[in-house]
Amino acid sequence: MSPQEIEKLNNYLRNKFKLPELEVRARPRKDDSAEVYIGDEFIGVIFKDDEDPGDICYNFQMAILDYDLETGA
Repeated sequence: MSPQEIEKLNNYLRNKFKLPELEVRARPRKDDSAEVYIGDEFIGVIFKDDEDPGDICYNFQMAILDYDLETGA
């Protein structure tokens, strides 16, 4: 993803979730996705879907471990 796309995603997600510490970061050696962090904690990946001409969307994928549900982390 381009730096401009990452910045737009940063702004959108920070505003949507009201989390100024949320950060979208470029992935090393990948240009179709970016990583999402809250502070130093990795929480998921955003994938860019541009298969349909003129129609771009972004899919956010987040795994939640059952351990995290038990600890309330």
